[in-house]
This record gives sequence, structure tokens and C-alpha cells, in this order.
Amino acid sequence: MIKDMFYRMELPFPDNKIEIYSDGNDEYTSTLKDFYCETCITYGQLIKIKKSGRLVEKIKVKVFGGPSPRDIETTDIENFNGILRERIGRLVRKTKCFSKREWRQWCALQLFQFYWNFITNLKEEKHQRC
Repeated sequence: MIKDMFYRMELPFPDNKIEIYSDGNDEYTSTLKDFYCETCITYGQLIKIKKSGRLVEKIKVKVFGGPSPRDIETTDIENFNGILRERIGRLVRKTKCFSKREWRQWCALQLFQFYWNFITNLKEEKHQRC
């Protein structure tokens, strides 16, 4: 995922940083260092503490670049993950269309990404013109 992002985005610079926020998974910290220079990243983690399945506390951690604590939030990506699970049945566990092969899942994601980035925008533009 990070590798795809690296190849698809313009490279960040210290005066034009990329902002990344994630959950408390520390794997992102080492992986981001493999692709980007620390001075080019603003990275923070949102660690959610749950008890009995209920959220009790959110801990915001600055990792690189000193992000503002109010900016460290993961609601946008969590919303998009929900949209993916809703629209691509392969991403939902225990369904008939669950992907057994990684290649087919990758193809389904690429197709949805094209639809989301291009077709959805065309529909919105059409409605705005009317």
C-alpha cells in the first residue's frame, strides 16, 4: 500500500510535506522511513483504547514532523474503508464472493479505484451542471 502511494504521488519536500495519520500500528513508522525522508513527512498516530468493545479514550501521538494534535484523526480513512467494504463484497469476511486469490482482490480494488476517482466525479459534475 505504501509502495503504491509512493509511486502514485508527487514526492514531498521539507517545504511541501505529506501528512499521514494512522492507527497505533508501529509497522507504519518503519515502512514510511523506507520510502520517505523524515523531514518530508508529518505523521501522527491515533491510538484507540477500548474496553468491552467500547471506545473509552483516544491517544494522539506525534511521530514525525510535529503534527498538531487536533489534526491527528483517522475518520476519513475509516469512512473510506467502510465504503470499500460496502461496495466491494470481496472485502467482507464470510461472504460468497470472498477473494481466495490475492491477484483477483487487487484487480477488484483497481477497478473500484478507477470508478471512484473518475466515474463518480463525472456523475457529480453532471449534477452540478443541471
